[in-house]
Amino acid sequence: MVITVKMPGERDKHAWRIELLARRAVMPATEREIEASALATAVDAMGARGWVCAYVPVAGEPGSMAMLDALRAGGARVLVPVTGPPGPLSWAEYTGADALRRARYGLLEPAGAPLPPEALARADLILVPALAVDLRGVRLGRGAGYYDRTLPAARPDARLIAVVRDDELVDRLPEEPHDLRMGWALTPRGGLRRLGDVYPGE
Repeated sequence: MVITVKMPGERDKHAWRIELLARRAVMPATEREIEASALATAVDAMGARGWVCAYVPVAGEPGSMAMLDALRAGGARVLVPVTGPPGPLSWAEYTGADALRRARYGLLEPAGAPLPPEALARADLILVPALAVDLRGVRLGRGAGYYDRTLPAARPDARLIAVVRDDELVDRLPEEPHDLRMGWALTPRGGLRRLGDVYPGE
């Protein structure tokens, strides 16, 4: 079952981020572990093969390294972001937790040679971190704009999947012209859900 939450009143992206980050900050560690295990199971059930773009969860983001390990165990090759100056993300192959190093913004990144942003086009499936996503597919990130600059390089047939907690799948978020909509949401209890509900007048 997917839980959808609509916060009262009109909020801009900044207000949404404050609210959602505050919720994540007080989430008990045991609940994080339960959700991370559920996401790893859900990712394994996707049966992904070939190249997958994902991310190394940090700072309260849903999931854990188990999610990446499940992809690799199922036969996928996994690319994760390598951050640099503002702009599209570069990528590097995830080969296991022991091959990660500390990087800027408190992130963990592969120690191997980075690949250019265009490597995103290899992936059939792209797991995208988000603070929230709405039923139309509008994604809310942390505001740095890395994914806004990166995702246009995805293949048209790639599955864009926002990974969020169950109460971060919401009715409606503010949308800007540069926002690229997600096709799916992945939540711990709700699993994989197709997005794209249309509201009256849209």
